[in-house]
Amino acid sequence: MGYCVASAELMEEFVKVHQFAVFCVDHPTQRAMAGYLQNENHYLDLNNFYQEKRDFFLSRLENSRFKFTPSQGTYFQLVDYSSITDEEDEDFAKRLIVDQKLASIAISSFNMDGRQDGVLRFCFAKKNETLEQAADILCSL
Repeated sequence: MGYCVASAELMEEFVKVHQFAVFCVDHPTQRAMAGYLQNENHYLDLNNFYQEKRDFFLSRLENSRFKFTPSQGTYFQLVDYSSITDEEDEDFAKRLIVDQKLASIAISSFNMDGRQDGVLRFCFAKKNETLEQAADILCSL
């Protein structure tokens, strides 16, 4: 019986947090978004903008040992590193951060049972200079 009472009390707290989160607004962000949306080109050109970023990044990885298929509908690019190392993706990603100051996302965290596919995910929603620096590091591996 004590468990049910505690659960009911806990649910009341969740309801309070939910209500606060739903009804709380960030007025400056709303105003900024409203202004942004006034110009159709801001959002109608996003597909081309991100495709150019992706193509820029991948063109610099063409001579690397990474394998990839250009991503679609996202600003993340998966790269297969299996010809570079046998390390698990989290270990390789950590090594890139520590040794090269280059961040990526280990794909095993998205897989059932942490399955290892030898794949990392990179975000290409960056400045071209940043993408070029990242590609230089990756090409040196």
